[in-house]
Amino acid sequence: MAGEVVKSLIVPPHPHPLLCPEKNEGWQRIRDAYGDAKKQIEESQADLIIIYSTLWPSVIGHQIQADPNPEWVMVDADFHDLGSIHYSLNIDSEFALAWNEANIKRGLESRTVSYHGFPVDVGSVVALQLLNPDNKIPAVICSTNVYSNRAETTVLAKACMDVIKSQGKKAVAVSVMSLSNRMFTEPIEPHEDRIHSLKDDEWNRKILEFLSEGRLEDVGQLSRTIHEQIRVKKVVAFKPMWWLSAMNNNRNDLTGEIMAYEPIHGAGAAVVSLSPESNGTGDKEYDEDDVEFYGGDRDVLDSAPGIVKETVSNSGPALFEPVEGENAVNTSKAPKPVGAYPHARREGDLIYLSGVGPRQPGDNSIPGGPIKDASGKPLDYDIKAQTKAVVDNIARILEEAGSSLENVIDVTSFLVDMDRDFQGYNEVWAETLGKVGPTRTTLAIRALPTPIAVEMKVIAKA
Repeated sequence: MAGEVVKSLIVPPHPHPLLCPEKNEGWQRIRDAYGDAKKQIEESQADLIIIYSTLWPSVIGHQIQADPNPEWVMVDADFHDLGSIHYSLNIDSEFALAWNEANIKRGLESRTVSYHGFPVDVGSVVALQLLNPDNKIPAVICSTNVYSNRAETTVLAKACMDVIKSQGKKAVAVSVMSLSNRMFTEPIEPHEDRIHSLKDDEWNRKILEFLSEGRLEDVGQLSRTIHEQIRVKKVVAFKPMWWLSAMNNNRNDLTGEIMAYEPIHGAGAAVVSLSPESNGTGDKEYDEDDVEFYGGDRDVLDSAPGIVKETVSNSGPALFEPVEGENAVNTSKAPKPVGAYPHARREGDLIYLSGVGPRQPGDNSIPGGPIKDASGKPLDYDIKAQTKAVVDNIARILEEAGSSLENVIDVTSFLVDMDRDFQGYNEVWAETLGKVGPTRTTLAIRALPTPIAVEMKVIAKA
């Protein structure tokens, strides 16, 4: 059975709710919310907890805890007066090793950690102590790379999902993070605790408003604006949102619940639950670069120069809204047609797809880059990225039709440059549709209506 993320959580990293909740009513409410989240995990029948912690920073790529039983006594560097925490964790080392391999396969710098006495960060310890105190569910912990941008963080999540699906896991994805992180720099009495600045509180509440509506991807979209306006710049604060969004296929129609929001030493602490069940609102616009492979160093918050992202609006035909009608199948998750036709049509037990290319819904960008610019000048491009994007678009259309890639029975592929592109196209085919085993015909053609290198015509079972 294919794996899935059955629950997503955002939880704070501070030790106060674990060590001294009785000292402040807000800290106790966070502790109680942790308890409610623990019950939700148990009810989900999850068999894996995945922790993405902002309190485990790394510089050389991402690191994954692979020691099957890390055990130690930790003391928080700032709040050592609260006492020590003994931990003994149950780590799914098999999953950790597989995730590391999946990261490397997708171009990331990645390595596992398996050393006796290697310190586990306080955020991960607090989260697992309160969400999984008896170690009934194996866990895995991943670091936050301080230099990674959204593209790299998205690839990290996709690699994780590769393993979840291949191992058939029912996973809970947990982002351990504060919202605002402006903390008091001098000791305070517990009863004096509050959100440090009004601006921080305003942005915290806007984030929580979106999350309560299940708009996880919209929070990711807000990250750049928040970074500019929030009291203390904290790029790392948004990486777990980017990761969690990608773990949920960048959806905006999750079912969200704000379980608690309180200050902890001035920072914004929240416990948020997100369920995969749709709230019925439908997806909003997704205009980020949907990266499949990590391609090199990038700016953290600016656009990614390592990824070619050009629209074809000025170098191709006009786009149309998909034609509606009896038995038509259309979805906003696939690119708009270049003519008056639907994305697909259901006839009896079969689904017939119109030709599907790699263009992305929303911004019409071409993963891997277009084959030529607006003036017709040839450009270098990545046929593997284009082919993978075609398969992803096919999957989205079939999902809308109530089917899936596993039901594809026949494919006709069109390549603009057979000599250049067949090998790369064939490799992606083997990794995706080739595993399903449909019949296939590959044709060389002179051109396609938009500056793309590959298109597929598909027939599938309903």
